[in-house]
Amino acid sequence: MAVDRHVPPSVLKLQPYQAGKTVEQIGREIGVEVTVKLSSNENPLGSSPAALRALAAPQDYAPHLYPDAAAVALRAAIAKKLNLEPEQVICGNGSNDILEMAATLTLRPGSKAVYAQHSFVVYRLATFARGAEAIEVPAANFGHDLDAMAEACQQDGVRIVYVANPNNPTGSWHEPEAVAAFVAKIPEDVLVVLDEAYHEYVEDGPGPTLALLAKHPNLLISRTFSKIHGLAGLRIGYGLAQPGLLALLNRVRQPFNANSAAQAAAAAALADDDFIARSKDANRAGMTQLQEGLAAKGYPTIPSCGNFICFASGDGAAMFMTLLRGGVVIRNIDEYGLANWLRATVGTEENNAQLLAALPART
Repeated sequence: MAVDRHVPPSVLKLQPYQAGKTVEQIGREIGVEVTVKLSSNENPLGSSPAALRALAAPQDYAPHLYPDAAAVALRAAIAKKLNLEPEQVICGNGSNDILEMAATLTLRPGSKAVYAQHSFVVYRLATFARGAEAIEVPAANFGHDLDAMAEACQQDGVRIVYVANPNNPTGSWHEPEAVAAFVAKIPEDVLVVLDEAYHEYVEDGPGPTLALLAKHPNLLISRTFSKIHGLAGLRIGYGLAQPGLLALLNRVRQPFNANSAAQAAAAAALADDDFIARSKDANRAGMTQLQEGLAAKGYPTIPSCGNFICFASGDGAAMFMTLLRGGVVIRNIDEYGLANWLRATVGTEENNAQLLAALPART
């Protein structure tokens, strides 16, 4: 194909993002009926009932019309919930859209992005897709070494730093005081992206990260409705920052990037406190079930503040296939540099038990 002659080398060396497959896809590929899917960190309780009711009232979002490009109602709902101003909120096609906007705004050939080893693979994809250089800082205890990352941000050419808190896929988390100290060390001309896709699952709350927005005009916080709200299929997320930064992001935001149904469902889900509480309770119980069950079978785990847990599995690829042939699909995280580990979403009590039953005891 002649077109590839003009594709940047940084793009040619990229591998596409390996998204979790559907149960039907997996079943067709391996000829086994998959009964348990714990690979994509989806909410095992399903979607917010309030969101489902909103989706059942299409007159409220007019599917035949283009969506509100500025997501005015949803931004107002988010701002009210978080005690911010609507001008501090931007919506996107999932929180990935926010991460991509940040990369588009800051990165170009010759610039640099900083992120941690074993952190969300989209940071790397977004960096190389724009021909920029990646500075991958070695992990500390499977999490971010914030001091080393802050030091890396002092290098010439660094334009953005990504921090996932909690981190995907390892589940590690930094206390708010550590995050605040980190942000304070970053040069003012470096964009700090604090990825809080799983922040609702942190038992003691995500901490006062929102208070940092007033102090740091270079801070962008990204969040999603895909996890605790159960709206992964609608692809809706949002970013929080000072109005000046969001005005710049809006220059690179795709038109109509948050669809009408997603906006309506997200606004309803945001107010569904009962579903959020039930989801947290289920995650707490399921995490305990998996931690204790994995320990009983001899599998070391990484302490997690998300809705997933990583465990040492020996040969991760081989164990992944063993479970798959038994109808249980979790996540192989070899692409994160964790070839001897697997990641499992916290599921229902029954699904967690099925995973544990399928795992052979380690000797």
